[in-house]
Amino acid sequence: MADAAATAVDTHTLILDAARSRLLVDGYAGLSTRKVAEEAAVPVSQLNYHFGSKQGLILALFEEENRRRLDRQRSMYAEDLPLWQRYERACDYLEDDLDSGYVRVLQEMVAAAWSNAELGAAVRELLGGWVALLTEVAREAERRHGPLGPFTAEELATLVASAFYGSEALLLLGFDREVLPIRSALRRVGVMIRRLEEGPTPPGRMDDAGVSAVS
Repeated sequence: MADAAATAVDTHTLILDAARSRLLVDGYAGLSTRKVAEEAAVPVSQLNYHFGSKQGLILALFEEENRRRLDRQRSMYAEDLPLWQRYERACDYLEDDLDSGYVRVLQEMVAAAWSNAELGAAVRELLGGWVALLTEVAREAERRHGPLGPFTAEELATLVASAFYGSEALLLLGFDREVLPIRSALRRVGVMIRRLEEGPTPPGRMDDAGVSAVS
């Protein structure tokens, strides 16, 4: 029984890994269960057994990818560090997620969800976990530093989540820093948070985002 259960888990993982690879190559619209099965070296019937359908497979893949990264983010934001340092880490993680293909998976899922109500509901629920986490972080900042200007914690969390999501889409489109300074703009937010926590950076000193205090 134990061997059978381990085999089932291995097959499940093999199929998800293959689906991730094919999604990055073919996109959601071009994704073929036959090609996924070939890459995983399993019969198509195994895809149907484990996931039920192409949509079930993609949802399982997105849920797994999203859970892993949301757990990482929760752990990072729970660390006893200044908020600006944790935000800088979030910017670093964006680079990791671009390199790993997670951002591409996310954007493919969102695009497919525009015309698929069931998929849209699932994607909204999964992405809602990110906004909920950022809302907790915003409330922490509010407790430590006072009012968040004109924003509620929920509004500020929505703004930050939207900034990252929109930035991911633009980076995937290939905008470079000469056209849109996306990465430096995101990191400037960390500079603002640091100034809130520590006060202004002395003139001429470089902050941790690599940006001169005089600019």
